[in-house]
Amino acid sequence: MSDEKILALADYAGSPLYSERERAALEYADAITTTGRDVGDALFVRVRRFFDDDALVELTATIAWENASSKFNRAFRVPSQGLWKRP
Repeated sequence: MSDEKILALADYAGSPLYSERERAALEYADAITTTGRDVGDALFVRVRRFFDDDALVELTATIAWENASSKFNRAFRVPSQGLWKRP
C-alpha cells in the first residue's frame, strides 16, 4: 500500500484512492471497532456484495484480532514497533 493511501486513511470514505470494496471493509471495521456502534443491516448487505462467507469470516476475525491486540498492547504500554514512519 502506498504512503499516500495510508495518509488518506482518515478520510477513506471520501478519498478517491480507495475502491468501493475497500471503503465497505473500512466502514465495517469502524463499526466493529467503535464502542456503542453496531454493524447495521445496510452496511452488512454492502459488505456481503464484496466478500463471500470465507472472506467475511477472515475479515471479521482479523479486525477482532487487531482490536484485541491493540487493547492488550495499550494496557501493557507496548510501544509501536516503528514498522511504518510518516514520509
